[in-house]
Amino acid sequence: MIKTGVLAVQGAFARHASALEACGADVRIVKYREDLEDLDALILPGGESTTMTRLFGFRIDYEDLYRFAQSRPVFGTCAGLILLGHGAHDPRVRQFSLLDADITRNAYGSQKESFVEDISLSFDPDTPFHAVFIRAPRIDRPGAELRILASSGGHPVLVESQLYLGATFHPELTEDRRIHRYFIQKIKEIKNGKKQSA
Repeated sequence: MIKTGVLAVQGAFARHASALEACGADVRIVKYREDLEDLDALILPGGESTTMTRLFGFRIDYEDLYRFAQSRPVFGTCAGLILLGHGAHDPRVRQFSLLDADITRNAYGSQKESFVEDISLSFDPDTPFHAVFIRAPRIDRPGAELRILASSGGHPVLVESQLYLGATFHPELTEDRRIHRYFIQKIKEIKNGKKQSA
């Protein structure tokens, strides 16, 4: 069984845990560095990227997460995507710079500009995915090695590289588990030595 952690420093970690459990994963809530032991992968949930950064060192260190993410699959959603990427240009946010894309925070405006939009997933294009965008970031200048799995308004909203998956929206806030299942399949392929290519 795939052992997947969900960072529980701040944000919508419980919904991610429920989604993973519904997909058959063994889920661990990650609050301390010891919780990272023996995990196959990690989800960095949505929330508030500046708050998450402030809390690094209180329960779990930035360096612990960075070391883990250098060699194992990580899925960042919304604020988690901001942490996984680079280019936020905000000294309050400490990014891992592991996903090769500039991430613009709050790109669509304040909370009241949040929206839901049907998007097409490249790996299952026949059924729209109801994507929930809440104070969503935007993916700018994605690196050449990134594969775009979904777009909205001319911008990528779901991308992947060999190890990482990133979404500007909140897939955990729907009952549609396709994206979580896709991440679990990605973990299995990496764990079994099947090379992923962007």
